[in-house]
Amino acid sequence: MRIVIPGGTGHIGQSVEKHFQVLGWEVVVIGRKGGHLQWDGKSLGPWSEALDGADVVLNLAGRSVNCRYNEENLRQMMTSRVESTEVLGNAIARCVNPPRVWLQSSTATIYANRLDAPNDEATGILGGTSETTDPKWHYSERIALAWEKALDEADTPRTRKVALRSAMVMSPVRGSVFSVMASLARKGLGGQAGCGRQFVSWVHELDFCRSLEFLIVRDDLAGPINVSSPYPLPNRDFNRVLREVVGAKFSFPIPVPILEAGAFVLGTETELVLKSRRVIPGRLLSAGFEFGFPHWPAAARELASRLSA
Repeated sequence: MRIVIPGGTGHIGQSVEKHFQVLGWEVVVIGRKGGHLQWDGKSLGPWSEALDGADVVLNLAGRSVNCRYNEENLRQMMTSRVESTEVLGNAIARCVNPPRVWLQSSTATIYANRLDAPNDEATGILGGTSETTDPKWHYSERIALAWEKALDEADTPRTRKVALRSAMVMSPVRGSVFSVMASLARKGLGGQAGCGRQFVSWVHELDFCRSLEFLIVRDDLAGPINVSSPYPLPNRDFNRVLREVVGAKFSFPIPVPILEAGAFVLGTETELVLKSRRVIPGRLLSAGFEFGFPHWPAAARELASRLSA
């Protein structure tokens, strides 16, 4: 079995590469700088030959959202996602023996900021229009919508397409989301963010990789799939557990003005911690997928035990 992973040089790609190599798969990583093959994320080239005869393609390409939402960064976030999806669709369409399944990154950010009820694939409210949402949050939601539109419009009739509406993938490697959160908590910066009521959706790296396996096998599953733990929890509870597992002795609540100032200094945006991403993996659960780490306390303890120094 062969899986090709455009954009697979980051933390998630590394987890996936290791997971499938352990299973005995041939893994081909395509990146702008690293990987086995290089591409620019927008043009056809020799890299596309790796798709012909492959069993699976998993597209993880896209500029990091951990940045300031200025005009240029938002443009790059949009174009890196849409263009890479479009060119990948063109490459698959040219294959004599195309991959039988295309797993395409999307994001839980596609859903509206919400506290009242969870968002699953059937009843979830898509973002991009709510008047109560920060305008910059609108744009990141529109990026997600455009990303999936590019996938939907790809003319690949012999390849099943799945949009992975993923929550934050928690991995213990240096520089990962969990690693950064743990470091902040140890420095006394792991208190509730803002009101603390906003929901945090997350998924353990093992469950993310196992869900890919599941979706590869299940030919009846296509379209949007939420890849997240079935038990998102409020920020205040999420951070309390995080502090406990990393041995943080204290932390103060962080009000929004302080968060805004800190985000400016760190070159990031408060949307990443203030937006309520209350996402439920309805289709995975209905199809019979069983999570190894459905609850945050057990997941956080396991991840903390493997934190890179």
